[in-house]
Amino acid sequence: MGWLRGRTSSTGKPYASSSVARIVVAVRGFHRFLAQEGLTSEDVSADIGAPSGTRSLPKALSVDEVERLLQAPVGDGPLALRDRAMLELLYGAGLRISELTETDVDDLDPVEQLVSIRGKGDKQRVVPYGAVAATALDRWLVSGRPRLRPRGPALFVNARGGRLTRQGAWKVLRAHAERVGLRVDVSPHTLRHSFATHLLDGGADVRAVQELLGHASVTTTQIYTLVSRRALQQVYAQAHPRAHRR
Repeated sequence: MGWLRGRTSSTGKPYASSSVARIVVAVRGFHRFLAQEGLTSEDVSADIGAPSGTRSLPKALSVDEVERLLQAPVGDGPLALRDRAMLELLYGAGLRISELTETDVDDLDPVEQLVSIRGKGDKQRVVPYGAVAATALDRWLVSGRPRLRPRGPALFVNARGGRLTRQGAWKVLRAHAERVGLRVDVSPHTLRHSFATHLLDGGADVRAVQELLGHASVTTTQIYTLVSRRALQQVYAQAHPRAHRR
């Protein structure tokens, strides 16, 4: 795969390891086809191995950064109440952005503080969302949502009363993140990553976090344990008197 080293995509950026892997698979498949059809004497790609690649760690905000973001929507207007409830539920339940925008009012159980979610592959799960999110959702449902004249069962609606889209929710989050001075790459998934990382930092079992996130395999969830481990290493490096050579 030396021919790919140093090469860049059409955007001028180096190819990611995942892109390299897809290119290698395509090249190997093409040469295998040529050999099987007798169009070449041998499969010259047979000795090309798959790239090992590096698994990127998910980005997570610190607890203080999350707190700043959740407090960003100010005022008692309907959109401010919506934004506050939306951000609290994203972080409080660790939802994907599509799960958030597809949630209806009847999916909430305000007594038990649970939300029923339709996740990937139409899999159902029930997730708790906590007291702070419950308060924000109650204010939105009582004092905010009715003022936007909702045209359907959607939990979160736009200024015209229609269901809030994924793009609309993403713009809301980005605007509040910029307002409080967080880094520009904050996305709805950043809050989901933060949810998982903070649970593990607080001592939650990885299997429980898997269920809360709706991951089909615990292997997907275990990457967050690497994030927590890295945070511990950073704390140790900064705080322990014997962490560095004198």
